[in-house]
Amino acid sequence: MSNPSWQPGPWPPGQGLPGQPAPPAAGWGSPGQPPMPAGWGGPGQTAAWGGQGQPSMLAANSDRERAVDVLRAGFAEGRLQKDEYERRVGRAYQARTVGELALLVADLPQGPLGFQQPAPQQVPATFMPAAPPSNSKAGASLACGIATFLTMGLTSVPAVVLGHMARSEIRRTHEGGDGMAVAGLILGWLAIGGWALFLMLVVVASSG
Repeated sequence: MSNPSWQPGPWPPGQGLPGQPAPPAAGWGSPGQPPMPAGWGGPGQTAAWGGQGQPSMLAANSDRERAVDVLRAGFAEGRLQKDEYERRVGRAYQARTVGELALLVADLPQGPLGFQQPAPQQVPATFMPAAPPSNSKAGASLACGIATFLTMGLTSVPAVVLGHMARSEIRRTHEGGDGMAVAGLILGWLAIGGWALFLMLVVVASSG
């Protein structure tokens, strides 16, 4: 069974599942040994092997240099033999994706940490769809509704009329400002109701 061109080294036959690459170091996943990196077979196979999940991001030159730095540190610490170190460095420079680089350094300290996929960035507000413009009659209705406290309710009728007109136009044109129209209607009807109650009390008092 042949190994992928970027796989860290030729592994002894019989290791790994049929149709899947063999683990890159003997003892991974066994007691007392580091856990097997994701992507060496099974349902957790990474995108670098063409498995499920999001496609692995294409590697940049800086990603390859970072992987080589990790390999160089592992070689200096005696974790890699010279021939294996040279094979991995060569395949790091040939790697096409970040997932391939992550597997090359997965058994070394600080290896996988520098090759995590970046978190999705929020779309800048500049590229977000613009909010629909507010209906002018809705703003006028709200202004008249607030003015009822200063005009003793004289602007209550315009507030109600403009509020109904605004809501009708908003349903037709899908403009914004429905909340302002509703607020203007409420304030206008409250003022009208207050005046109606006041006049009723005046009539009752005069008739008595």
